[in-house]
Amino acid sequence: MYILDTGARFSAVRFSPVFNPPPTSLRRRYFIVRANLPFPKHQAKYHKELEVAIDAVDRACRLCVDVKRSLFSSKEKIVEKNDQTPVTIADFGVQALVSLVKSKASIGDNHLSDADVLEAIDRGGKDAYTFCNKPATYWVLDPIDGTRGFLKGDEALYVVGLALVVDNEIVLGVMGCPNWPGDSSDGSTGTLMLSHIGCGTWTKKLQNVSGNVAGDWIRCFVDACVLMNKARFCIQESQTWESLPLSGFFDASTVSEDLKHKEILLLPTCCGSLCKYLMVASGRASVFLLRAKTQRTIKSWDHAVGIICVHEAGGKVTDWEGDEINLEEDQSERRLIFPAGGVVVSNGSLHNQILEMISSASPTL
Repeated sequence: MYILDTGARFSAVRFSPVFNPPPTSLRRRYFIVRANLPFPKHQAKYHKELEVAIDAVDRACRLCVDVKRSLFSSKEKIVEKNDQTPVTIADFGVQALVSLVKSKASIGDNHLSDADVLEAIDRGGKDAYTFCNKPATYWVLDPIDGTRGFLKGDEALYVVGLALVVDNEIVLGVMGCPNWPGDSSDGSTGTLMLSHIGCGTWTKKLQNVSGNVAGDWIRCFVDACVLMNKARFCIQESQTWESLPLSGFFDASTVSEDLKHKEILLLPTCCGSLCKYLMVASGRASVFLLRAKTQRTIKSWDHAVGIICVHEAGGKVTDWEGDEINLEEDQSERRLIFPAGGVVVSNGSLHNQILEMISSASPTL
């Protein structure tokens, strides 16, 4: 089964493109590797699938960039899904591209007919969902997590996410963020993050428009923060700090200087969930908290690739009761997840403290 989503479900919030790097004491060491994959293929059981996923996500990100350049001058390119959230040509284009790349391994210079593209889009289905030959093995795709951010402008981050699930275990994942702020002085933007079970989480710059690789693979880790008041938090843009149980223990400030003892640093929000996973996995944030709402469902494609990226970077992801996220609770379609209370994404070191605080605050929720 392929689960092919047609976009994120959250409203856009302006996101500052400037990241404050974590304090030196919280940084992990980095390893740089120059290769198509950052580790020997024999160490990765699903290395072939991973290479295909990298190619698909990289191509999809470049497609998004191309579409976005012309999007705002052609309003008719925006349509509405059944839940009234916007879908763009980029959503459908990414869906088709990933489907084609997975089925053919590489598009290369082969000419694709209109029928090829339409057939690939149809494989996503009206509800962005279709089966493959092995029900226990399926891909989970979010063509654009943060669709409203994609539509809003250059400063709102959005992510293309693809994960492979085998027997209810996420075995690999690739995320691409075309407008992720660069760390170097060359002014480049965009990042590609991959994870494979047992092989760690790695990032590099996205390929540029001409297809040249802009950087080497760098292994990344979650931050080393062990004190709650030193941690950097991010939350869903549709939620407030006051709506979360930790607000009974700490106030939140968006200013990093002169934080008080009972204050935590709340980072500027970005559209969609996968950006937050990317921030935790890369060590830019310590914690991402999401509260489940009875009136809104939580989709598997908003979390699957993020989960493996955080896990392989040394972090942890559970629901508010400390149980792992179960992708098979939605037995008929595997589209929905049902985390008790919500989702906690952390660097691992802070996880138990957070769960204890949530538990002690639960009678008042």
